[in-house]
Amino acid sequence: MRGDELSEEFDVYVNSHRLHGQRFGSPAAPLVLGVPGLSGTMRNFDFLGEQIGGDRFQVVALDLRGRGQSETTPAGTYGWEQHALDVLAVADALGYGSFAVIGQSMGASVAMKIAELDGARLNAVVLVDVAGRVDRGVGDVIAAAISRLDCVYESVETYLDAVRSDGLIEPWSEYWERAHRYDVHAVEGGFQSRSSPLAVSEDRAYTMTQDPYDRWKHLAMPTLLLRATRELRAGAGYVVPSEDRDRFLDRVRGASVVDVDANHLTINTHPATASAIRDFLTARIAP
Repeated sequence: MRGDELSEEFDVYVNSHRLHGQRFGSPAAPLVLGVPGLSGTMRNFDFLGEQIGGDRFQVVALDLRGRGQSETTPAGTYGWEQHALDVLAVADALGYGSFAVIGQSMGASVAMKIAELDGARLNAVVLVDVAGRVDRGVGDVIAAAISRLDCVYESVETYLDAVRSDGLIEPWSEYWERAHRYDVHAVEGGFQSRSSPLAVSEDRAYTMTQDPYDRWKHLAMPTLLLRATRELRAGAGYVVPSEDRDRFLDRVRGASVVDVDANHLTINTHPATASAIRDFLTARIAP
């Protein structure tokens, strides 16, 4: 059985609010929780879920609070620690004492926060293109991309055109079409992203409170870092600069790094990413 042959969406109530998720693969298989990025949703894991989920692993991708079809909680309830506690509570709700986690972008920072809070529960950690500091130009690109969260568009197609016009997702594929159609919903006067500007703003602000290198000391479990070798935008720099890749290998004992010919976004749907994660998990936690 492959992940695309059995997938299901569900809600789970944790820490007094509701989260939405999607499972790829057998509910009886070892649990791998997928944590998306700053304004991403569970649909950003569709490609990886279909490629990795199956009889050996169940990949459960989440909409973090304030994203997708999960609840938007009040101001002051965001930040990596809150998301990490949510992920741990999801594992509890699904009946798993231990699990692996795949974190994409900000989700990788959440994964490292889980390792800090309760690392003994993590069988393995996969960090998708986040490690330490980012190059200076990356922040401006991300800020421009998330500025559309406040915008109302006249149609879903207009929204999709705006996303594609950023030029950050090449090649565009059915997975990106699927992810962004899921992300948009009807509001008064048109259509808007489901991601809460409040949630995204608080999570970006939380970044400034954290030491990007101190958190590596908590990665005592098997850890894989996937690094995008293309700039997010030409001239903007890298989310994981080459010097941080080398520093990560030097400081995180037993970690491995795989370079992928993609940018910070398209690494999510690159076959080399799925292959590297599948091989890594198979070698470490497959029954």
